[in-house]
Amino acid sequence: MRSSNPVFSRRGFSRDNGSAGFNAQQPQAGGPAVGTNPYATGNPYAEGTANPYATNPYAPQDVQTGFPQQARGNVMTIDDVVSRTAMTLGTVVLTAVLSWLLLPVDPANLGKSYGIAIGAALVALVLSLVQSFKRKPSPALILGYAAFEGVFLGVISAAVSTYIADGVVIQAVLGTMAVFAGVLVAYKMGWIRVNRRFTGFVMAAAMGFMLLMVVNLLFAVFGGGDGLGFRSGGLGILFGVIGIILGACFLALDFKQVEDGITYGAPREEAWLAAFGLTMTLVWIYLEMLRLLSILQGDD
Repeated sequence: MRSSNPVFSRRGFSRDNGSAGFNAQQPQAGGPAVGTNPYATGNPYAEGTANPYATNPYAPQDVQTGFPQQARGNVMTIDDVVSRTAMTLGTVVLTAVLSWLLLPVDPANLGKSYGIAIGAALVALVLSLVQSFKRKPSPALILGYAAFEGVFLGVISAAVSTYIADGVVIQAVLGTMAVFAGVLVAYKMGWIRVNRRFTGFVMAAAMGFMLLMVVNLLFAVFGGGDGLGFRSGGLGILFGVIGIILGACFLALDFKQVEDGITYGAPREEAWLAAFGLTMTLVWIYLEMLRLLSILQGDD
């Protein structure tokens, strides 16, 4: 499955040149296609799409089930995903704390700190786009993205905590953790079924959401004020909730992508893609949570 988040479209785990690729064999009469999994209900690979890791030399596939015959040294595991995600999120948190401490947001230094934060956000954007279009995951690019994203988050969080509501950052962090845990439980319990229809709906909703946010930003830049009001007042609260729900949906897509990668024997290096995607989605949820809580507490 090709997974994305609300900010950037990123490639799925499938790769070319012998690392992992699509098996082009067609279903045989009376049996499943070679390299497909006939037992995964709701799995798009069981809906006529072949195993994208069938040519991974480290995970030979059983011709009947499509599952790896045995675990081998270079196959991605859940431990790989957890460790890479911990490294990536840890980098975000570390640089966010350092930027909070080292880039003051008092009136005398606010402009300078904002300038550094915006520059870091632009660098993070460029690094994430480069990684999104690379054939293979690059740990340096992913950790670089995490570091610069952390600088941006640290300054923004410090400013919100200083000028809008003290303590709102802790609330946003706890809210993000709660969303992650809730979606994980719902996904594991089968309450969220990720299939092609779900993916298409989420992608369409995210595109519409992002388009509205861009239009609102343009009106704010050229017309002044809050633009169309999508980020303040009642509409701001509504769109904040929608943004968090979209982030939760993309978490489900991320979990599905990880599950499929492990099931079909993705190469171990693909764990960095999982970490990259999960980090981007969690950053999105945190920013939407921070914005929503800021509006709610700012109206008190």
